[in-house]
Amino acid sequence: MNDERSNRRGGNNYEHLKRNLLLMTTGGILLATLFVLIGIWRTGTRFVGELNSMFNPSPAIPQVDERSVVVRQVKNASELTTAVFTMEAVVPTSQDRKLGEYVIGTTRLLYIAYGEVKAGVDLSQLKADNVQIVNDTILLRLPPPRILDSKIDVNRSKVYDYDRGFLGLGPDVAPQLQTLAQQETLLKIITAACSQGLLKQANDRAELVVSQLLNVAGYKEVLVETTSPPPESCK
Repeated sequence: MNDERSNRRGGNNYEHLKRNLLLMTTGGILLATLFVLIGIWRTGTRFVGELNSMFNPSPAIPQVDERSVVVRQVKNASELTTAVFTMEAVVPTSQDRKLGEYVIGTTRLLYIAYGEVKAGVDLSQLKADNVQIVNDTILLRLPPPRILDSKIDVNRSKVYDYDRGFLGLGPDVAPQLQTLAQQETLLKIITAACSQGLLKQANDRAELVVSQLLNVAGYKEVLVETTSPPPESCK
């Protein structure tokens, strides 16, 4: 008898639970249908499109950092040599031969050298932080100019005079004096180039060349700013 009552009670509970689940499911469907109908009534067919976009989101559009594009375009010019300074220098050098504290002979070498100094802006140092883009305007700040190369043209340079003094008592040091003369010539030419404003010329020409490069690339307005060279640039 007790088992029958338990079975009857269990069956009643199961039926009750099934009716509750059915009511909840039916209510959920009715609420969802009501939500869709209200949305269509208030916004028209636009609601259907918005609902569709919620369940079928469009893929994200890839973004391009225009600053990096500008940097790559300018970097293609690599090392932009923008100013060259050439000069002829006459450099005397000498070395004594001593016996104790006394000079018994002196060797003198007179060297005529042709030197060249190149200055410019190393565009490989350009970074995205150096570029600002506002609407159709590009503002680009160049790295500072610097001496890129300095050399002696050995084919045009020569020893003008070599003298070992009275009775040839001066030391025979022609190669050493010639090397010293070339080193002194380079220092003179670099100093002269800097005093003649070579780095400023490099800045001015780099500004012009980069502006033309970006204008040709299709940018409407280009503003190029130069950077003053640090004090040690000519040392």
